[in-house]
Amino acid sequence: MKDLLRKIIRTGRVAEKAPPRPEGAVPEAAAELKGSVQIRHVDAGSCNGCEVEIASAFGPVHDAERYGARLVASPRHADALIVTGPVTRNMRVALRRTYEAVPEPKVVVALGDCARGCGVFADAYGVQGPVDDVVPVDAEVPGCPPEPEAIVGALRGLTGR
Repeated sequence: MKDLLRKIIRTGRVAEKAPPRPEGAVPEAAAELKGSVQIRHVDAGSCNGCEVEIASAFGPVHDAERYGARLVASPRHADALIVTGPVTRNMRVALRRTYEAVPEPKVVVALGDCARGCGVFADAYGVQGPVDDVVPVDAEVPGCPPEPEAIVGALRGLTGR
C-alpha cells in the first residue's frame, strides 16, 4: 500500500497540458452561457466511434470538465446538445423532442463527419439525413471520428475558457 501511495505522489497530475485557447467564432447562444456548459449527448445513429472519443475527451487525460463542460443525463438540465451519427429514420422524432426539451439559450454541436453530412452512411436506406436537416446546428467538429483534442477545442469554444 505504501508503494502505491509513493508512486501516486511521485507521478503527480497526468492530464494533458492545456492547449492554446481556440480562435474562431463563438455561436451566439454560447456567448450567453458564461463559461459553464451542461451537455446532453445524443447518438442519432452512429457507429460508436465518436462516443469512444467523447469518453476520452471527458476522461482523466484530456479532462474537458476543467474547461467548464459537463455531461448531464437530462436534456432539461442541458445548455447544449452534442449529436453524433447521421440521423436515422427511427431517431428523427427523438432528436427533435430532445432539442425541444433543452431550455433556451441552447447550442447544438454536430460531432463527426456522419453528423455533418452522413459520412459513409450517406446512401443507407435507414438514414434520414445529417443533423442540420432535423435541428439547427451551431457548431461542427469534423473527423471520423474526431480526435479528443478537437472535441475539447470545440467545447472550449462554447465555454470561452
